[in-house]
Amino acid sequence: MQFFRYILFPFGVIYAIVTEIRNFLFDKAILKSEKFDIPIINVGNLSVGGTGKTPQIEYLIKLLKNDYKIAVLSRGYKRSTSGFIVADKNSSAEQIGDEPYQIFRKFNDIIVCVGEKRVPAIQQIIKNFNPDVILLDDAFQHRAVKAGLNIVLTPFSLPFSKDFILPVGDLRECRHHIRRADLLIVSKTPENIEEGQKNKIKQSIGKYYKKDVFFSSIKYADKVINERNEIKINDLSNYKLLIVTGIAKPDVIFTFFSKKSINFESLKFGDHHNFSDKDINLITKKFGEIEAENKLIVTTEKDYVRWNNKHNLPVYYLPIETKIENKALFNQKIIDYVRK
Repeated sequence: MQFFRYILFPFGVIYAIVTEIRNFLFDKAILKSEKFDIPIINVGNLSVGGTGKTPQIEYLIKLLKNDYKIAVLSRGYKRSTSGFIVADKNSSAEQIGDEPYQIFRKFNDIIVCVGEKRVPAIQQIIKNFNPDVILLDDAFQHRAVKAGLNIVLTPFSLPFSKDFILPVGDLRECRHHIRRADLLIVSKTPENIEEGQKNKIKQSIGKYYKKDVFFSSIKYADKVINERNEIKINDLSNYKLLIVTGIAKPDVIFTFFSKKSINFESLKFGDHHNFSDKDINLITKKFGEIEAENKLIVTTEKDYVRWNNKHNLPVYYLPIETKIENKALFNQKIIDYVRK
């Protein structure tokens, strides 16, 4: 697979030239970036998928929601609809996208909207809801909006400084455009990592980025849950699991259960996968073949909201949240920006 990617190097050069021209036009104000009079925080990345943007958005919501009226705006990737939509009790993951729907289910005291054209969507949000803060999901490359604060995530396993432009690597634009970020987070950092390893990452990143670098890790819940029940992680040693994923980089959840010495099999689908009847039949067949008295299916929260109504299987999800090292400093930078 890696060899095949290197064969595509000429296409990577073409892609890089196109993105460089586009960024140049925005940098020189030939293409217009719209600035708004309220705080807009963008959470994005340089690479495609799998950096943990949704848990980071949820972190910001928890930090700010008690003091500010918050609106979240997402493109609504892979939704069946188009245009500007405000999430309500009749919304579904299919209509607004899995990540916005996940956020809407969790936080019923904030405004969640989707719209592929961000400028008119923001105008609609301000006009209809007058929020104090707007959180943009995955809009670092959407330069038609000039966010007041850009938070960029890069994964510990492959930071942008060691990655390559598409299609050779996973970068949406060249490494040096990280300079547009105001805060950089190295996400999905393994817990109890040695300081020397973090320093190596910082040195690699430091060639391109001179501002503050934060490290975040995934904090898993101590239980798997669904609408009817919950099971403690420690009790899962009595079960055989089928772990079903439709996310970009599922290895982290496999590693989590492996470290807990929990017996499982796995089925992997592509990121944001829309589960068809054929997929559900495959999952049902695979689950039926597991020879164990106690067995259940575990998935991610993002996957759960996408297919939990399409089956009669014992499906649970593992909640996660972002844990930030040097949390006090990070939180203060966010709060200072919003207050300013």
